[in-house]
Amino acid sequence: MGSSTGIKGPEARAGIARGYALVEDVVYIGLGLLLAAIVLVLLVSTVLDFGRSALAWGLARDISTLLDRILLILLLVELLYTVQVSFREHALMPEPFLLVGLISVIRRVLVLTAILGEKHEKNDLPVQPMLLELAVLAGMIVALTAALVLLKRRDAR
Repeated sequence: MGSSTGIKGPEARAGIARGYALVEDVVYIGLGLLLAAIVLVLLVSTVLDFGRSALAWGLARDISTLLDRILLILLLVELLYTVQVSFREHALMPEPFLLVGLISVIRRVLVLTAILGEKHEKNDLPVQPMLLELAVLAGMIVALTAALVLLKRRDAR
């Protein structure tokens, strides 16, 4: 009845599987706590930087940096949600990962457009590599959005 590994019976296998599930839960809880702490610290820091910038009438100058940090917070919150879903379902769901990818790509597009704006103001060339990167990122946005739509349609059926 035993296997070649020396483990006998379905009870032993079930016990080992429960042990692995417990370790997985502990890892997910630890990751969730770390991500939550990072998000909270980054959120407080961003709110303080926003306040300083607003008081110094520098919002126009700092808007791209603040927007980048806000999108980073959103990205981390989506990662936290992914950890929560993985903990709850004991399965990896593709939608949260696609959302994280989409937010990351959009964040990079915003950073690149800010850099391109600065280069344009200074008449600083070349911009062709950045334009190529923007084109690739636009393709990624279309692909990730299409994947999300297809998954939603599949789930609706």
